[in-house]
Amino acid sequence: MNTRRMVIGGLGLAAVGGTLGYGLAPKSPSTTRQAESRFPDVPVQAHDGRQFRFYSDLVRGKVVAINMMYVQCEGSCPAMIANLRRLQSLLGERLGRDVFLYSISLQPALDTTEVLKDYAERQGARPGWLFLTGKEADIRRLRYGLGFYDPVPEVDDDLTSHIGMLRIGNDRTNRWTMAPALCDAERIIATINHVDTAMVATAYQRATAPA
Repeated sequence: MNTRRMVIGGLGLAAVGGTLGYGLAPKSPSTTRQAESRFPDVPVQAHDGRQFRFYSDLVRGKVVAINMMYVQCEGSCPAMIANLRRLQSLLGERLGRDVFLYSISLQPALDTTEVLKDYAERQGARPGWLFLTGKEADIRRLRYGLGFYDPVPEVDDDLTSHIGMLRIGNDRTNRWTMAPALCDAERIIATINHVDTAMVATAYQRATAPA
């Protein structure tokens, strides 16, 4: 992924859904409405067969890390998924309790729940890491809402231009950012901790504790 794509990806949410929030205060009703508009509340299906509304069920009030992928992807995809397995390991018991990981298929017509179930099993995905699919139009809306897009149509049509970043955020505080999916898993954890107010508070308490 080139630098231009990374910059566009980082600005995507602001471009399509309003200004990114970095405050630690809980969201106001107006901010909640902005988030609901920014993240389309479309129906999605998980690899385990469960049905969800994307924002209402999977994002609202949670700390999440979200990437785009597709099963037949080659090139950087295997390394990216391997890195997410490392991230899963580092999260430990926090995965599925405090932090949720979502991998959304860019080829929903091909990546059915059955295909994703087999793929998730091969990747060793634990509870808290969901592989998601849905209707093509809904996935496209999600992709744009999450900031995985390019304003140049020829670039935007290239699926591989959308797989190199993680959208990381805390919906409760409206604190959002992005990280390269191939950077060290430890750095991704640090980014997650930066938006997770519970971890920020713990780090502050440790830093200010008397020796």
